[in-house]
Amino acid sequence: MYWIDWIGLLAGTLFFLLFAVTSCREGEKRAVGLSILFFLANALSWGIMVHWRQSTVVQFANVALLVLLFIFSALSLLKFFPAAVESDLSSIERADERDHMFSRNQLRYHPDLAERYYAQNPHLREGDEKIHSRPELGQAGHVYDSPYYSTVFSAAFSYLERTRSAGSGEAAAEKKSLDPSIIRAAIIRTARYFGAVDVGIASLQPHHFYSHAGRRAENWGEAIATARGSAVVIVVAMDWRMIAKSPTLPVILESARQYVESAKIAAIIAEYIRGLGYRARAHTDGNYEVLCVPLAVEAGLGELGRLGLLIHPVYGPCVRLSVVSTELELESTPKRAIHADTFCRICKKCADNCPTRAIANDEEPHSRSFRHWSIKQESCYAFWKQIGTDCALCIRSCPYTKPDTLLHRLVRFYVSRNPINQHLALLLDDFFYGRRKRISPANPGEIIPF
Repeated sequence: MYWIDWIGLLAGTLFFLLFAVTSCREGEKRAVGLSILFFLANALSWGIMVHWRQSTVVQFANVALLVLLFIFSALSLLKFFPAAVESDLSSIERADERDHMFSRNQLRYHPDLAERYYAQNPHLREGDEKIHSRPELGQAGHVYDSPYYSTVFSAAFSYLERTRSAGSGEAAAEKKSLDPSIIRAAIIRTARYFGAVDVGIASLQPHHFYSHAGRRAENWGEAIATARGSAVVIVVAMDWRMIAKSPTLPVILESARQYVESAKIAAIIAEYIRGLGYRARAHTDGNYEVLCVPLAVEAGLGELGRLGLLIHPVYGPCVRLSVVSTELELESTPKRAIHADTFCRICKKCADNCPTRAIANDEEPHSRSFRHWSIKQESCYAFWKQIGTDCALCIRSCPYTKPDTLLHRLVRFYVSRNPINQHLALLLDDFFYGRRKRISPANPGEIIPF
């Protein structure tokens, strides 16, 4: 059994060394300190086993420890989860874009539309007018305002608005005869080539579309037609180093940067498909007719998290999405069960760290005739306009928001096996990284640190 002890010493030493190095690179001081303590404790424990291996007490402890480690390892690898309960979407109501906080915030500039909207929704007027009275994101007067950098994200969103027309257009007159499997692979590869970290495809359904437009005055209230075909869902990853600074200004800079990147990819894919003779439209920030997160879930790109966002298998909720809808009938990409939905039920870190308690701490809220994770958007957006950024404390606090390193890949695999692993992983995440995230009272010294 002597050689097994040396294997245990080596394995434990390498793991906690990897943990310490990874945490140091991520700037997680608490995790660094604790991993070093565990590194020393592991070396001491196995050192005792090796040095005093002739002692009866040590031999008994040695056998007991090895048996426990074997049982723990075996259980950790077993995969078992309760059968998922599918949501009943038979009576789902389509979301109305006019009800979105971004749309309602624009009503301050269009009194005639505001009167029409609040005549039908009088209970929302008082709260919305309080939000309207605060400076817009990017304007002076916010907690995290910067005279040099606040206008950077405003410039990015202005660019998105100016390039909105690139997402739509007429298809080429000649429809090319295409092999479904080849064009599907070509679309996915092309999106990845231009910067997507992941791409999925889902079959379009009526509930994927908004019922009415609401973001712009020129078509406010117009009914949005549903369509048959496919949705190409594009995922881009935000830089975790910027999100780790939430809710300060770097968050909205990174959010804007990735909205631009996702829009660029979607516009190219839409134009590419139209060039083949098939209708296609890019759905990007401020220019949506479809709901990105439900489509991403159905395209197998992850699962819906408690915070109302997609939990991606690698990047967690630290992503931005865009969609290309097309009349092309493409085979849907398979779903990947990462069991983040099960983890979200026990974790609740996003809810505990939300400054306005906009995230449910118990069961899924009920809206649009079915139960699903969603947030209190009024509370969330009011906080955005108070501080001048899009906050992202929920994204920062999510255990899935970790860089794509060997250590975190091992942990993601571990939590995908069974609920026991998930409970233990959450306990250790709280222990090493802390449950509550500190909110900085001011922007960091270097807003763009690289």
